[in-house]
Amino acid sequence: MRRREFIGFLGGATVLAAHRAWAQQPPNVPLIGVLSPLSPATATRYIEAFRKGLRDLAYVEGRNIAIEFRYAEGVTERLGGLAAELVALKPEAILTGSPAGAIAASRATRTVPLILMSTVADPIALGLTVNLGRPSSNVTGFSAASEDALVGKRMELLKELLPGVSRVGVMANPDDPTDNIVVNSVPAAGRALGVDVRVFAVHAPTELERAFAAAAREGMESLFVSQSPVFLARRVELVQMATPMRMPAVFSMREFADAGGLMSYGASLSDVYERCAALVDKILKGARPADLPFERPAKFELVVNLKTAKALGLTIPQSILLRADEVIE
Repeated sequence: MRRREFIGFLGGATVLAAHRAWAQQPPNVPLIGVLSPLSPATATRYIEAFRKGLRDLAYVEGRNIAIEFRYAEGVTERLGGLAAELVALKPEAILTGSPAGAIAASRATRTVPLILMSTVADPIALGLTVNLGRPSSNVTGFSAASEDALVGKRMELLKELLPGVSRVGVMANPDDPTDNIVVNSVPAAGRALGVDVRVFAVHAPTELERAFAAAAREGMESLFVSQSPVFLARRVELVQMATPMRMPAVFSMREFADAGGLMSYGASLSDVYERCAALVDKILKGARPADLPFERPAKFELVVNLKTAKALGLTIPQSILLRADEVIE
């Protein structure tokens, strides 16, 4: 069998297996699709939060609800095909774990309700709706709390930690709509603090080492890492590159701090995923996306890794430690 034919066979087999898995569910059980940009291991915390939210609303998998998962493993190019697979299963709704996933799913269907689980992207800027208060398409969910403010807050934390810092390297994926928001916001945040910022593009995990080398060569004193799946999927390797180079870094998600990153600040994705269960419940009870205004993240967390700070020879100011939601020692 030729390679191209074999790949086609595997793709068909995957879809067929998904149909069979869904066919084995009890009749009249509503199906919810989950499209994640991450790997199953990385997404575990969020998926469990979503399941908890469903359980709190009296949903039991296999009894009165079924869930089909698709994971892009940090490769955004896979999202379109995975979205099409979910749409083919005719779910009642699809939960999309990233702006790129929401765009891919909206291209795959204009009828299945889509729930955008994002804490940074502006759905209007992404072309997913024209009104956050009354969605005009099949998309609702969570929108940016104000990414400009969050970018500014992370830069302020970096400056508070390193008062003398003057050059910050920004790692971002220009192909990712989420990162584009960061890239557009961070120069103004840097100017407000008297910090010169330089963006280093990382389109794929294979470009991480090159970007780090460029940042070191150009004299960057610290790093601001965006939240593209490219970085999240390779967070351990990323941290292992940054620490030996003695480059303090601030991140947007606690998973980076858990993996050894110095500091993270951002909306709690676990909280948002849990709250998504309420949107699913409303859709299953007959609500349309147009009936469900976009919501804002409500919980934010600052996580500091003291072990990494010691490895970098840094003392975390007491002002930061007192505000931290969690300190990893």
